[in-house]
Amino acid sequence: MPTPPRILIVTAAFGEGHNSAARNLALAIHAAGGVAQVSDPCLLGSPRLTALVNHAYRYVTTHFPRIWKLIYRSTDRCDLSKQRSLPMRWVESALADLIREFQPTAIVSTYPLYPYFLARILKGEEIPVFVVVTDSIEINAAWLRAQCQRWLVTDSATREAMMGKGLLGEKIIATGFPVHPAFAEMCPVDAADACEPFRVLYFPTAKLPFVRRHSRALLDASPDVQLTIVLGRNTRLLYSRALEIRQAYPGRVRLVGWTRRVPELLNRHHLVVGKAGGATVHEAIAARCPMLIHHLVPGQEEGNLQLLELIGGGHLAETSVALTDRVQNLLADHARSWRTMKNALVTHDRNSGALEAAKYILHQIGHGS
Repeated sequence: MPTPPRILIVTAAFGEGHNSAARNLALAIHAAGGVAQVSDPCLLGSPRLTALVNHAYRYVTTHFPRIWKLIYRSTDRCDLSKQRSLPMRWVESALADLIREFQPTAIVSTYPLYPYFLARILKGEEIPVFVVVTDSIEINAAWLRAQCQRWLVTDSATREAMMGKGLLGEKIIATGFPVHPAFAEMCPVDAADACEPFRVLYFPTAKLPFVRRHSRALLDASPDVQLTIVLGRNTRLLYSRALEIRQAYPGRVRLVGWTRRVPELLNRHHLVVGKAGGATVHEAIAARCPMLIHHLVPGQEEGNLQLLELIGGGHLAETSVALTDRVQNLLADHARSWRTMKNALVTHDRNSGALEAAKYILHQIGHGS
């Protein structure tokens, strides 16, 4: 029996998109007969600092997005190849240890920092490096300057945007965001559905007042709306407020805590309302589930909104009034606008990004068809 390829996938906890892409890609590689290991060199090399920075990242992006935009834009001007601070040396050392211990056939990075370390660590070793870009259209320069064999991107518009920044087209492959492989086998709500009830899936942020405001805005838009609120990591923080909504609208509200069943939930709902993070947006696209964005982090998430609008599958609705208006518009004239968005997402046809990326990577290193 031939030795299965060993793929080291390195990620970072700064935003769920990086981790989600890494986990899903690993599942697809395992399914294709490879061996994959997902690791976070930042967490391994500097666990306390990483936890602190991650907490600060989530807080600033949730409560002070304009400040984050300034921070994010400043990274466009950073030369990461010259970042040699002590914490970065710890992270680089952890990455080198991972490579030595795992002995990978190829390395995949879902975070833009690591390719700069790999250029020093590998020093001419013939281990191909692939970069999975988890943003869309608006791509930070940190991704673009990375040294790698190929960039795997979410869509053709992102590929064109990166080519416009000087990258060679043959090195940029539009495989789709690595969503969970299960999306490729699921049957979403049909575009001909009666929309009675109209099932809305809502992912609130940690901003305390907004779970009630947004929920009321969605439920008041139409008596046909049934709302599922996914509290996730914010369950303890938001539960009492979400419970008030469930009691105020009896029979119309379902509360869900932390769950692994997001793919199933997206495929069973008519509409998703959430922030413009890469994982959420691309999971909505994979489920052919039209999306309203209630929270946008300037900079890194602007491209995700642009992609949704380009496809015709989503809109920005940052206020309660906007949410109510959007839902009412979607449901008007027998849900004509909703059906248009639904069909646009079907035409876009991106529900197997992890499978496509795994297939491409394995083929490039001489495994698979």
